[in-house]
Amino acid sequence: MNVRIPLVAATTLALAACASTPMGDAAATATLSARSGSNVAGALQVMPMGDGVHVMGVISGLTPNATHAFHIHEKGDCSADDASSAGGHFNPTSQPHGNAQGGGAHHLGDQANLQADAGGTARVNAHFSGVSFRTGTDTDVMGKAIVVHADADDYTSQPAGNAGKRIACGVIR
Repeated sequence: MNVRIPLVAATTLALAACASTPMGDAAATATLSARSGSNVAGALQVMPMGDGVHVMGVISGLTPNATHAFHIHEKGDCSADDASSAGGHFNPTSQPHGNAQGGGAHHLGDQANLQADAGGTARVNAHFSGVSFRTGTDTDVMGKAIVVHADADDYTSQPAGNAGKRIACGVIR
C-alpha cells in the first residue's frame, strides 16, 4: 500500500478545515471578566459574517435560568468596577435603543437577551447586523467592549433597556 496517498488525503482535509476556520485578521476574541461584584466570566469569538459581525462562545456564572441583556458598548474600556468605563451602547448611527431582532430602529450594539441554563451558563450565538470588523470606519466594533447585564433588556426603555448592573465586560481584541 502506498503510504503517501493517506498522508496526502489527511493533509488536504486539514488544509480545508483551516480554510473554513476564522484565523488571524478574520477573527478576534473578547474575554469577559466579572464586574459589579458578580462571578460572571466568558470567552467569546468575534468574526465578520455577512452583513455584520457574529459572536459565539460561552458565558458562565450567570443567574441560573435567568435572562440577561448583552450588548456591544461604545468604548473598549472595562477598567471600572461597574464597567461604566465602557460607555453607552455602540450607536454610531444615532438611533434609539430597541430590539435588534424586532425590525425597528435600534443601536447597532443592541442584541437579543441571553438565556442562562440551570447551571448559570449561556451559549452565545449572536449576529450584529450593520456593524463592521477591522475597517477603521464608524461602524467598526474592533476595540469596543461587550457587556453582559444583570437583568433582561426590555427593548423600550431609553437609552439602554433598563437592563440593570453591568456584571461582565470584555474588549474585542
